Amino acid sequence: MKFHLMQTGVVGRRKEIEQGMAGQRPELYQRFLEEVRGYVKLADELGYYGYCQPEHHLQIEGFEANNHPGMFSQFVGQHSKRLKAGIMGYTMTTHNPVRVAEEIATLDHMLQGRLYCGFTRGYHARWVDAYGIKEGVGATTPDNVKARDQQDARNRSLFEEGVRVVKKAWTNDVFDHKGENWQFPPEGGSGGHPAYAKYGKGQDENGIVRQIGIAPRCYQDPHPPIYGGFAASGRTIDFWAEEGGKLIVLSDNIEFCEMLNNRYIASAAKVGREVTNTQASAWGGFLMLTDSKDRAAELMAEHMWFWDEWFIPLGQRPPNVLIGTADEIADKIGKAHDKLGFDELFLMFGQGHLEPEANQEELEQFIAKVAPRFSTKDADGTWT
Repeated sequence: MKFHLMQTGVVGRRKEIEQGMAGQRPELYQRFLEEVRGYVKLADELGYYGYCQPEHHLQIEGFEANNHPGMFSQFVGQHSKRLKAGIMGYTMTTHNPVRVAEEIATLDHMLQGRLYCGFTRGYHARWVDAYGIKEGVGATTPDNVKARDQQDARNRSLFEEGVRVVKKAWTNDVFDHKGENWQFPPEGGSGGHPAYAKYGKGQDENGIVRQIGIAPRCYQDPHPPIYGGFAASGRTIDFWAEEGGKLIVLSDNIEFCEMLNNRYIASAAKVGREVTNTQASAWGGFLMLTDSKDRAAELMAEHMWFWDEWFIPLGQRPPNVLIGTADEIADKIGKAHDKLGFDELFLMFGQGHLEPEANQEELEQFIAKVAPRFSTKDADGTWT
């Protein structure tokens, strides 16, 4: 089993966030970078598989300061030797997909394959509305999804087409595309150049560019592993089953997780992909490892303050919580694994709102007491 760490991107302890505008305080952001650097180096030394983060912008309150997925992944790679950087992920309603394809391919080379990535739709209106790549696109919420309203449909269309364009750019030397939201090259083509005809591809006999390609191609062949970050709706599961993205599910409702796997496998079969539970999804939750019941209660209270203040008003459910002693956490992971058959575990932890010493001890104890029950170290020191 591979173990991934996930940060939310918190800048500031609870008291500092309660003072207001923590996200804009330079001294807090400098401390944030220093602490994350420490977690990355520790994860690298302990044998965690990857360290990943979501994409969010305009978070002046300090709750989720992950404002450039590529740049942050380069930061992870810069401060590790074998640890992989995980992008979870590019919010495709706010990006030109060809630029995303090229940026990830470039980063894949800079990290020499120590990269995996996901793609998301965007649920936080303040920044998705501000960064929307096309007129009229906005965030989607659980209520939008249930209602299948116009906003959700527009968001979904842009997301799905964007991911498909990224994959098309990764898997073809040159390509063209005309869809509901995007056209590459633009209608009528683009102006050419003699060197395109001599040394490249995509230009017709009249000197008009009819196809484009990214440079470089990905370092990994054909591209970095793809994940469907935190998918829950049936339509999104169907999409990832068709496109080959592995689901990340942070739920303690095992029957629900089994339902997701079954739907994924059935949808994949319709497009000729034969997959197993292991290939369909990864599992995980919020890690709170302690031998003290009093400490466990304190951790839960602190995490739930964070969740209640930030995520619940955005329509997000509390994640699965892996809380208790090493034996209790291992038992919960083992029971879920017996039902779901996953081989990757994504662990959120108290980055930002808990002190580094407490987080470091927790990450060390997980590797010392839980990881060996499910994994062995490979030649480069990674638990797999």
